[in-house]
Amino acid sequence: MKVSLVIMAAGLGSRYGGSKQVDGIGPHHEILMEYSIHDAIRAGFNKIVFIIKPEMEEMMERLCGGYLRNKTAKDGGPVEVAYAFQDFSSVPDFYTIPEGRTKPFGTVHALLCAADVVHEPCCVINADDYYGIDAYKTIYDELVRLPENGGATMVGYLLKNTASLHGTVSRGICTVKDGKLQSVREALKVQLYPDGSLKDLAEDRDLAPDTVVSMNFWGFAPSIFPALRAYFEDFLRNEAGDNIKAECLLPMMVDAQMRAGKLEVSVLHSADRWFGMTYQQDRETVAAELRRLHAEGAYPESLRE
Repeated sequence: MKVSLVIMAAGLGSRYGGSKQVDGIGPHHEILMEYSIHDAIRAGFNKIVFIIKPEMEEMMERLCGGYLRNKTAKDGGPVEVAYAFQDFSSVPDFYTIPEGRTKPFGTVHALLCAADVVHEPCCVINADDYYGIDAYKTIYDELVRLPENGGATMVGYLLKNTASLHGTVSRGICTVKDGKLQSVREALKVQLYPDGSLKDLAEDRDLAPDTVVSMNFWGFAPSIFPALRAYFEDFLRNEAGDNIKAECLLPMMVDAQMRAGKLEVSVLHSADRWFGMTYQQDRETVAAELRRLHAEGAYPESLRE
């Protein structure tokens, strides 16, 4: 069966100080999303969908798309590559884009832009995060048995392993019971301190290091798209207004669907550690981790062979 990896790569990477999605950080200048693609293909995924800004297509085809078309999926067929474009052309006519807004409307908007090219179970990820080899095997096995209607899943990570000493991060704080997600709320300014303690500065609240968080590693059946569209349109009508920075976020959409009894989300766990590049200072730590993984044989010398 067809199972797709959907990569949200249209973000500007403003805090990082550049386009971190295309920063060649691996030993042979691999970009971080190439590790996700490599791990997904060997887990069984056979379709890769890039959500990008329209002007990024030529660059993404040169960096990834071209050589991926020559790869063979685990099922013996060719790897399919598709592009979806996140821009204001996909925003409904009833909403007027505020003057001065340049950024898209967040992760719900991003996934919604892929509705025309994703017709199968999919795993949705950030382009600038490393989720781990085991995580893709785990979520693939769950995706192939998701119910067609109302089925969803996520891989959860521990908060202490996902924060940065170099500044605050935004995380989806999860409540989990009996392997099912009960709620998710967005903590917008999570700070890690040298002693290992964590605090949500936005709400002046201490956070437990072992709190399960969402890192935008979601799995959905294709039936999610009507719910995405309804949620996004409601967001534009009632929340976005003239705020040029308002974002419509997947964790909040999932939480709303669960509260309405329309979605059940299984929470999976991975033996691997997440890492990512939120700030420029994170780059060398990530590069060192990747060098170690290559040296230990987790990855071939070059991912592009």
